[in-house]
Amino acid sequence: MKVLRLISAVLGVANALYSASDDVVELTQSNFASKVTKSDELWIVEFYAPWCGHCKTLAPEYKKLAKELKGTVNVGAVDMTQHQSVGAPFGIKGFPTIKIFGYNKQKPVDYNGQRTADAMGDEAFKQLRKLTKDKASGGKSSGGSGGSGNKGKTGKGSTILTDSNFRSKVIEGGDPWLVEFYAPWCGHCQRLEPEWKSAANTVAAETGGKVKLGHLDATQAQQIAGQYGIQGYPTIKIFYPDGRVEDYNGGRTADDIVAQAMILFEDVAEPPELFELTNKDALDKACTDAQVCIVAFLPHILDDQAAGRNDRLKLLRDMIETYKRKKWGWLWTTVASQPELEKQLGVSDYPSLIVVNPRKHLAVKMLQGFSKSGMEEFFRNIAYGKTGTAVSSFEEFAAIADVEAWDGKDGQLDVEEADDDLDDFDWGDDEEDDEYDQWGRKIEL
Repeated sequence: MKVLRLISAVLGVANALYSASDDVVELTQSNFASKVTKSDELWIVEFYAPWCGHCKTLAPEYKKLAKELKGTVNVGAVDMTQHQSVGAPFGIKGFPTIKIFGYNKQKPVDYNGQRTADAMGDEAFKQLRKLTKDKASGGKSSGGSGGSGNKGKTGKGSTILTDSNFRSKVIEGGDPWLVEFYAPWCGHCQRLEPEWKSAANTVAAETGGKVKLGHLDATQAQQIAGQYGIQGYPTIKIFYPDGRVEDYNGGRTADDIVAQAMILFEDVAEPPELFELTNKDALDKACTDAQVCIVAFLPHILDDQAAGRNDRLKLLRDMIETYKRKKWGWLWTTVASQPELEKQLGVSDYPSLIVVNPRKHLAVKMLQGFSKSGMEEFFRNIAYGKTGTAVSSFEEFAAIADVEAWDGKDGQLDVEEADDDLDDFDWGDDEEDDEYDQWGRKIEL
């Protein structure tokens, strides 16, 4: 650390890479504990030196990351030439070093991925999902034993992979895979074994077999191990259906592995159905087993016509695709079709969108506009437990009316035929011989 001070002094480096105008939070000896280690929020922290060439290269992407994640994930930076004591407990030895501070702030996760805003953002959201889960379980998913009850679940387990079946199952099978390359004599592999088996059972049960786990003895299948550059054990790799192969650098507990598998599941899961709320049965199908129910109240067909309504339904289906891994139910109805429900949930303008938690009897209204950006912001907050201020409570769902389903056509005004015969009107026939001047005054003959 004395060397760092000397270099900083000799080079005259007084300016950090980030300023108050950036969205990157400047972390120092005086604020690191209050902002990061004592916080219950997720932090991405870069430990850097202003003279470091790689740090300078990273800076534009890191600023972009901070701007994109503002309000969702905290992004900070520590100038190690000025605040060496901040990084010392975390073994900072090179620059830039990026660490992610999740549930256990004393054991941050190293980020070793690509140094782009997109790649770091993807990892941030993955860690944010894990933090949410850790909070709900009291941090059990961060422990070495996994401790979430996964071992009690049953499933198909981990597939034994060999030179003879690897290509047909993993490369050509069309499913995402997590594959462990191991050696029977490896102590770390032996410690991983119960966590891997537990995770495999859980993943099989939760995904219906659409995400698979397998293990390959690299001492026997040396050709496959060599093809993927396996040099240490255990090595875990992610095989995507499109042919991509990535290293898995996450935690080695069952919960960590399951969390990664569920992220893979997002790409292959079938999205839930969007029900039209035409009766009580539709409500039950969408909401009975759901964590939350989303109900969209759309304008009258005469206001939107078929094209406008289909645009709104497509927007909802796009959101369903994005959040298909969530156990959410989705419904839509139209103005005045379900008056009791509208009254109960305080719906007075259209289109409106309400998220309902049937178990907690709470409802949250979307205050953002009924648009892609508005929905993305709203559902992102819902996914991470940020409900905002538009929250109401209710006892039970209001009575659901039986209504006809939309026929997919434009709306038509109802025109009633008149019963009166036009011949019955008094057309002033008795005055047909009268004459009038240019101002409409009757001329007396």
